[in-house]
Amino acid sequence: MQGTYLDPSILSKVGSLDVVARQVVEGMRIGMHRSPARGISSEFTAYRQYVPGDDVQHIDWKSYARSDRYYIKLYEAETNFVSNLLLDVSSSMTYGSGNITKLEYAKYLAASLAYLVVDQGDSAGIGIFDGELQKYIMPKSSMGVLVDISRELEQVEPKPRTDIGQVLSNFAHRMARRGVVVLFSDMLDNTDEFIKGINHLRFRGHNVIVFHILDPAELNFPFKGTSKFVGLEEDGDLITQPDRLRDRYLEELTSFITKIRNACTKTQVDYVLVNTADPIEHVLSGYLLQRSFVNK
Repeated sequence: MQGTYLDPSILSKVGSLDVVARQVVEGMRIGMHRSPARGISSEFTAYRQYVPGDDVQHIDWKSYARSDRYYIKLYEAETNFVSNLLLDVSSSMTYGSGNITKLEYAKYLAASLAYLVVDQGDSAGIGIFDGELQKYIMPKSSMGVLVDISRELEQVEPKPRTDIGQVLSNFAHRMARRGVVVLFSDMLDNTDEFIKGINHLRFRGHNVIVFHILDPAELNFPFKGTSKFVGLEEDGDLITQPDRLRDRYLEELTSFITKIRNACTKTQVDYVLVNTADPIEHVLSGYLLQRSFVNK
């Protein structure tokens, strides 16, 4: 099964984003025992997470017993899956210790998820943001929207700063009906404001998924000797000896990730920590299989 996966380091050699997305999804179908499209459909169109104000009569208590989360069964009229993908294109996302940056990886991940959603007959759109929402493509269920999404992703121009919390809060008002918001970001911003943003989305009844994109060097801090670290978001440069900082850095990283994960768990937001060294098919199929298992 492992041989079906595309190495992240060669993704750019495969072709355009829409071509890679198709290959990623086909790789998932080869590697999984059942169709991932069926898995995502049953997950997102048969259920949604409970939010205050929902009729408790529609809670699926069997799912609660297995997952300790409240899910609402949807009626047929409610089962059109509408997804909005939000991509952070701030400058910190341009970092990459290998052959692929966090931003490029996130583009492939977003395009692949969009293809998977549309391929099953549901709607996908995308918002591209830094300090504010820069581009937005309304969700559509036609295959043509994948071309539009790929075109916008390929034209991305990173900006120095981001404001995830404000973008999420504003987006909560933009969505006219309840749906799924999928965030792709390294989360290098004000964590408290991010928490306010996801709380706002959840309060308005949206399901939220956070793909936390980090480079393996950020996760492991393998640097040695005297090194110069360049600030990507107007933070200046730092010359130091990484060996003296490694333990403290890893402690801070663990605290940072834990705070975000706990905030997501508290508000019933799905959190996925992504290492850009991992194949995209592995990340997506692992997540979808986990969610499908929860809602069986």
